[in-house]
Formats: sequence, C-alpha cells, structure tokens
Amino acid sequence: MKRRAFLSFSAAALAMPVLGQAPATARIGWLSAQRPPSLAPYVVAFREALADLGWVERRNLVIEFRFGDDDLGRVPALAEELVALRVDVIVAQGAAVYEISRLGLELPVVYVYSGDPVVAGLAQSLAKPLYNMTGLTFMAAELNAKRLELLREMVPRLQRVTLLANPEHPGEAKERRISQDAARDLGLQVRYEPARTPEELEDALRRMAAEPPQAISLFADGFAVQNRDRIIGFGMRHRAPVISGWPVFADSGALASYGPRLVDSYQRLAAYTDRVLRGARPADLPIEQPTTFETVINLKTADALGLRIPEALLVRADRLIR
Repeated sequence: MKRRAFLSFSAAALAMPVLGQAPATARIGWLSAQRPPSLAPYVVAFREALADLGWVERRNLVIEFRFGDDDLGRVPALAEELVALRVDVIVAQGAAVYEISRLGLELPVVYVYSGDPVVAGLAQSLAKPLYNMTGLTFMAAELNAKRLELLREMVPRLQRVTLLANPEHPGEAKERRISQDAARDLGLQVRYEPARTPEELEDALRRMAAEPPQAISLFADGFAVQNRDRIIGFGMRHRAPVISGWPVFADSGALASYGPRLVDSYQRLAAYTDRVLRGARPADLPIEQPTTFETVINLKTADALGLRIPEALLVRADRLIR
C-alpha cells in the first residue's frame, strides 16, 4: 500500500475524541526533523505548559518523541510510527510541518512553523488552516527592519550588509523586500546571497569572502539553524557580526538576535494541543502569529570583534551573554 494511502487509512481508523471530551490518557506524538539538543528548552516549556493545563506525564499523558536528526527525508517514516502508536494528536515542529501536510493524515496536527503558512500552502489565510492542521507561525517579516536598525546601533560606521537567506523558505521574499526597504531608509548598502543547500552556502560564503560585508543579517529558518556554526564562524573570521531572529543564533556566537520569544510560542503550542485533545477541530483554530519578542546580545562576541555596545541598547536587551 502506498505511504499516503496507508497514513490516511490508518489515521481514519483511529477513534477521534468526542467534541468537548478529553481522553482519559492523552498520547501526543512529537515530530521534528531537527536534533533534540536544539529544541531542549522548548520541549521543557511545552511540557510545563501542558502540566499547567492538567496534562502530566506518567499520570494522564504520554509523549512519543521522534526526531529526524537534521534529515527531512525521515519525516514520513517517523509519522508512520506515530500513527501506528495510535497517538491522539501529532505536534510538529519546523520543516517537518510541510512534509506532514503532504501525507494526507486525518489525524489532527498542531504545529509551530517558521515560515509563512499561507505562502507555504498550509492555509487559505491565517483564519482558515488546511489539512486538519493548525498552530503558530514564527514569521514576523517586519522584524527584519528592526534587526538592521540594531546592527546600525552596534556597528560603527556601518555601510555594507549582506542578507543571507534560504530562498525556498516560505515568506523569504517578503523578508527580503522589507530588509531592502529598511536598508534604503537607513542609508545602508545591502547585497543578497541566496543559499538553500550546503553547496550553495559554500558558494555564497566564497563570494562574500572576496568582498567581505561589515555585517550579516541571517534570515532564520531550519537551514540557517543547521548551518549556524559555519556562518557565524565565517563572520568572526571576517569581522562581520551576524544578527538573526532566534536566541539559538546568539547562543551560538552571533552578535545578537531579535525576534519572537520562542518559549512563549511553545507554551501557546501546548494550549493549542490541549484544545485539540479536548475535541476542538484544527480547522476552527486560527493560526497565531508571535506577540512577544526578545533581544539577546552576545557580549563575548562583541568583545572579540572590538565592538562597544551602547548602554541604552544593553538596558533594553532581554538577555546578555557574558
């Protein structure tokens, strides 16, 4: 039997919760294409939020974790495993979300997704999700302008910035347009370097090395996370500080990050999961955008680059890495 048919048939055969009636013991399937360490703090936030909502492991909750270890091709097989385990809902993260949407599951799916779900074809609009899937997006394209403003504050006499991005990431075109408009307003020259594979990234870094930028604005997505050490290492060698959207980049040596407070998003993910477990239909739950944001500054990186961060910016930062 073909995989798509198998998944649809298996999911349809599962007993779905009655509207308004939660299962006595809930079984959640967690599915991500990433590695466990990069998601550890967010798994903690998700578990704690579920506990606050009455779902406690070893009492009335079982979570089956499946990680693709940076291999997106493993997602369909991992989804099959979760269907076979008769989970009540799949909680999907990152690039795995789009792959799951192609499997034809009737099992409800709740997700956190870094791209634009409408551009990705996961929804007709944020109010109208598709494929029995709903959740939260990290996409807030307008924040790219703020990141350029932060670079301008932190890097003296900043003039040249490279925008490094995965062009296949849904919403990337909007992020690029906003960045270019903001750069024009700030009097900055920007160069765009696309990279969707490790080989393309190597080519992009080679071009950048020939004429190094003064700073790099790295658009946040799963590909950027997987290659962050390589990109940040390039920036340090060429004295070009990197800024991006999620704390994992600043924690890995980027000068700063500014974007959604991801812990809050994973807590909201738990709230969505709770509603589905209690009988809500994903189609009736609009996709949420981020509402809380945070600035993280890596002072060790600033010192290594000889940058003095303005006191006003230090006071505004939510976290400083010393």
